[in-house]
Amino acid sequence: MVSKPDTSKPLHTVRLQPTGTEFGVYEGETVLNAGFRQGVALIHGCKEGQCSACKAVLLDGDAEMLKYSTFALPESERDSNHVLLCRTIPFSDLEIELLMFDEELLSHSVAVSEFSGKVETVEALTQDIRRLVLSLDRPMTFFAGQYADITLPDGSTTRSYSMGNPPSDPSRLEFIIKKYSGGRFSSRLDGDLAKGAKVAVSGPYGTCFRREHRDDAPLVLIGGGSGLAPLLAILEDQIAEAPQRRIRLYYGARTQADLFWLDRFQSLETELPDFRFIPALSAAADDKQWEGERGFIHEVVQRGLRAESIGDGADAYACGPPPLIDAVLPVLQMAGVEPERIYFDKFTPATNNEKVEEETAL
Repeated sequence: MVSKPDTSKPLHTVRLQPTGTEFGVYEGETVLNAGFRQGVALIHGCKEGQCSACKAVLLDGDAEMLKYSTFALPESERDSNHVLLCRTIPFSDLEIELLMFDEELLSHSVAVSEFSGKVETVEALTQDIRRLVLSLDRPMTFFAGQYADITLPDGSTTRSYSMGNPPSDPSRLEFIIKKYSGGRFSSRLDGDLAKGAKVAVSGPYGTCFRREHRDDAPLVLIGGGSGLAPLLAILEDQIAEAPQRRIRLYYGARTQADLFWLDRFQSLETELPDFRFIPALSAAADDKQWEGERGFIHEVVQRGLRAESIGDGADAYACGPPPLIDAVLPVLQMAGVEPERIYFDKFTPATNNEKVEEETAL
């Protein structure tokens, strides 16, 4: 959740280089939160100082850093004035050099807002994956592939989850959530977080959204587990705009029991001119009934892109746990996908074994 700024404190100006963007930041407010509040779309990830997606260089001004992980910002970089925007609190006007920025992202700025949500549906998709549907008190403007923060009714826990539906129905949000034993949020999905329960929602967040007007380029979607959610949103949004686009959706799971909505994807293969759904099982060595792809998803992607020669000029979106993302990125680049056309949504573990979404673009 984005904390409300203390307007009784001094307002400082932050100037971003090389874009020249300026916005106000209250003393006590992080630079990233101030950007969220005013619709300045900065590349970000975990929002908690754990991932380094919002790393930048402080060129001028006085600021302090809230607690952060030295994995995200080593001391050697801190000594050379590197900062994490999600942890940077200003004491004066600041001039900051962005290490990563996206012109298209800046043109898609949407201010983060807070909403009241009500649980409409909790549905079991597999033994440990649930579909959660929320209705909002008012529409949320977002782009396909972005995510929201959801806070439990008692305010005790907030988690980040990608919307699994396109933005065509902005008052209704769908999420695909993986359950973890003892998870403070996910364990409630089969209990008191039932129909009618009220939750707080803030958003939208995230830079892994569908880039528009690329319908002549192949679209490669790669996911595992609950990482299917943002890919579904991107897929459905793309179908609504240009269903003729060449689309490949790769999905990794362990066993057949971890697959769901196969009929849905088979129907899309029939309806769309150039869409293929490629599920792959990593633990199917003894499954004689499985006739599909076997192995880790990055291996299957490598074989598939090589066989079809569709990497050059493609847009690629990868969503799932860190090992999946780390393995897929070099495969995509070796297949000819340009680094600036690769977007990923890395689901990193929270301290209690749930998932927090970390998003950035190469």
